[in-house]
Amino acid sequence: MTKFCQRWLKNISIAISMIAFCWSLSAAAWTPTSYAALPAGNAITDGKALLRYALPIDNQPVRQLQASLEDIANQLRANRRWGAIANDLKGASRAISNPEKILSSVPAERQPQAEKIIAQIKDGIPKLQAATDKKDKENIWVERANILNLVSELEELMVKEFPYEVPAQYSNLPQLKGRATIAFKTNKGDITVVVDGYSAPVTAGNFVDLVQRGFYNGLEFIRAEDSYVLQTGDPPGKDQGFIDPNTGKYRAVPLEILVKGDSEPTYGVTLEQAGRYTDEPVLPFSAYGAVAMARPEFEPDGGSSQFFFFLFEPELTPAGRNLLDGRYSVFGYVTEGKEVLEKLKAGDKIESAKVIQGADKLVQPQVA
Repeated sequence: MTKFCQRWLKNISIAISMIAFCWSLSAAAWTPTSYAALPAGNAITDGKALLRYALPIDNQPVRQLQASLEDIANQLRANRRWGAIANDLKGASRAISNPEKILSSVPAERQPQAEKIIAQIKDGIPKLQAATDKKDKENIWVERANILNLVSELEELMVKEFPYEVPAQYSNLPQLKGRATIAFKTNKGDITVVVDGYSAPVTAGNFVDLVQRGFYNGLEFIRAEDSYVLQTGDPPGKDQGFIDPNTGKYRAVPLEILVKGDSEPTYGVTLEQAGRYTDEPVLPFSAYGAVAMARPEFEPDGGSSQFFFFLFEPELTPAGRNLLDGRYSVFGYVTEGKEVLEKLKAGDKIESAKVIQGADKLVQPQVA
């Protein structure tokens, strides 16, 4: 009973923190959670998987390959359903057995690289099968992760061009026309973040630009709520965001949310305000280590430099029933170093942040 009471009190405490966060300087107005319906099926809680699904590609065999491999994780967590895992492996083998269908979505100049990746995937599946035959759960996780990393590379080769035009009104802001990888060094350890310009080009572009400027180097984490959020990006002094040296003004970025099924993001309005209560963002708050732009209360377009890591807690902030989906711009996920997030507290520091991949995808505004 004591443990139950302690857990209940912790949950109540975090729930109060959630509501307080949503009414603070860097949050949106609270809305009854009944408006947000839980998505059908198992919510995806892996940031890497969400990034794979967010790629703007349309190739059924590679998506089937990915889905089969992703599902193995669900089966491992569900008391090791070995028969279901065996079926997933059969599905993956079928999907990769006809490489021509996969290569049909890869531009000709990239096909030699894609062929090498397909060969590596084919070599990896028997290793995963062998681990499954032995019911070696630990090795299954390792081999599955190795193959999915290859699937990520293969899917990225399929992206031919940026899929839509960003509204002209945001042409004064940096835009990320693709993806970039950021390496953070903190006083508690290293964190790697992949930011997704395909889903949030303005938000991700602003962020990558600030990283390249060295803006985040030396900044403290200003807020740490256990099992909820870890926030940083507030510069020293009275300013609460980035002051653009070219204009001398606060650089504000719009609320930017791409909804599943839409061809481009919505801007400047929460999904609730748009009457889209049950629509799912392509980049949801369903993964530990989601990275999102903070903003002032009641100002959807008031974000600038402050951002937060979401410390996903399924009992308190389940997918589709939290206070954040559709109210903030998620623009990436932590892919390495999640254990470091657990250690960081208010007062800890970002020692450095560097763009280690994808800097060439950043498009700076044209200076008149």
